[in-house]
Amino acid sequence: MSMRSQVYEWANLAPVGQTSTLRRTIADVPKALTAGRELDLFIGGVGNNITKPAETTATQFIVIEDIACSPNLGGAMQIRINTTDYFQNPDVTDQFGVPGLASPYPRGTASTSGGTTTGDNLLKSFDLYPDVYVLPGQVFQMLFQLRTATSATDTEVVAAFIKYTLYDGPDALIANKLLELGVTINPNNVDWYKRTLIEQQQRSRVAATAASGGA
Repeated sequence: MSMRSQVYEWANLAPVGQTSTLRRTIADVPKALTAGRELDLFIGGVGNNITKPAETTATQFIVIEDIACSPNLGGAMQIRINTTDYFQNPDVTDQFGVPGLASPYPRGTASTSGGTTTGDNLLKSFDLYPDVYVLPGQVFQMLFQLRTATSATDTEVVAAFIKYTLYDGPDALIANKLLELGVTINPNNVDWYKRTLIEQQQRSRVAATAASGGA
């Protein structure tokens, strides 16, 4: 499949006696998190992880379309591509990223502090627009951090969510072409470009046939 939508959900849950896991189970328990520590959600060593850094090959193009995280304990999300953070202050200094209070996960969750529910039900006020592009050959990280730490005795569970579309093979080539043209990269525009190429080929064949006298 050359174009597919994917989601990744992370939580600070792992089996007893371990800090991370490849697959979550119902027996997993919350793991402690340090305040102010940027945690790579893919390979950070806490919660559910994958086996290698997230990256694109020479024939892949990724469009990150949505990010969200737990609003409690001051949770925030940052996108890093190679060594550059996507969200920065106006003076180009580092910041935590998008707070869970602006893009909560799950939607409608209550912000909490020390396990005490405030009674609110947070809805999304932040949209990742424009989408974030990960070009062929780039490494990307989804970084999560808290302003307030959890401890080994806490039962506080925090989570994060990423939605993206992976374009592979010919679709990645089209995505790069749309980028050159300044056209937004999404499945509809990729399909539009494919139809445009097919129509151009059909017109060329008709013109060639007409030029040769219909032979």
